[in-house]
Amino acid sequence: MTSTVPASLTRTAEGAALQAVFLDMDGTLVDTEGFWWDVEVEVFAGLGHRLDEAWREVVVGGPMSRSTGYLIEATGADITLEEAAVLLNDRFEKRIGNGVPLMPGAARLLAELRHHKIPTALVSASHRRIIDRVLDSVGHHHFALTVAGDEVTRTKPHPEPYLTAARGFGADPRLCAVIEDTATGVAAAEAAGCRVVAVPSVSPIAPAEGRVVVGSLEEVNLTFLRSLIN
Repeated sequence: MTSTVPASLTRTAEGAALQAVFLDMDGTLVDTEGFWWDVEVEVFAGLGHRLDEAWREVVVGGPMSRSTGYLIEATGADITLEEAAVLLNDRFEKRIGNGVPLMPGAARLLAELRHHKIPTALVSASHRRIIDRVLDSVGHHHFALTVAGDEVTRTKPHPEPYLTAARGFGADPRLCAVIEDTATGVAAAEAAGCRVVAVPSVSPIAPAEGRVVVGSLEEVNLTFLRSLIN
C-alpha cells in the first residue's frame, strides 16, 4: 500500500457525511478489462491452449491468483501459478506501455474529487507494478492512497482491500463510497460495509440495497456520491 495522506487531507473529512471515495482500476477507471483477457488468451495460446470465451466472465475482476489458477486448471497448462503471473504481468505491462484509455467520465470525476479535496483511494486486485504503470498515465496525484492486490493478505472479493483503504484515511467504511465494475469487487466493497456504485463492464450487476447501478461514470459526480450516505 502506498499513501500520501497528510493530516490536513484526513481532517477535511471530519464532520462530513461522505468521508472518502474508493475506485477500482481495471474496467472502472481505465478501459483495460479487455486488455487483460487479450493477454490471457495470448499467454495461454503460447502454452498451446485456447481459452473458452465463456471463461472470461469467470475470471473478470478477480485477483490474479484466482483467475490465473482457474485458467491453469481449466486448460491443464503445464505451468505454475507464479510462472504464469510473471508472463501475464510482463505482457500486460508491455501492452499499456503507451498509455491506457480512461473510461468515459473518469477524468472529470477525478478532477472534481481532487478539486473538493475528497480523500480518494485506488483499490485494485492488480499488482503494484501494474498499478504504478497505469497511474503514470492517469496521474498519481489523483490518489492520496493506493492499495494493490499483492499488498494485502486477502484480496477481492474479501473486504480486506477496502477496509485497508478506510483505515488508511481513518474513515468509517460505512461513510465511504466505492465505485466498482465487477461482482467480485462489489462483493468486497459491500462486505467492508461501504456504499457501492456499480458500473458493469463485462457482466451485468443487479441493483440491491446499499448498491446503485449506473451505465457509466458520466452519471456519477460528487453530489451523487454524497447522496448515497444517509
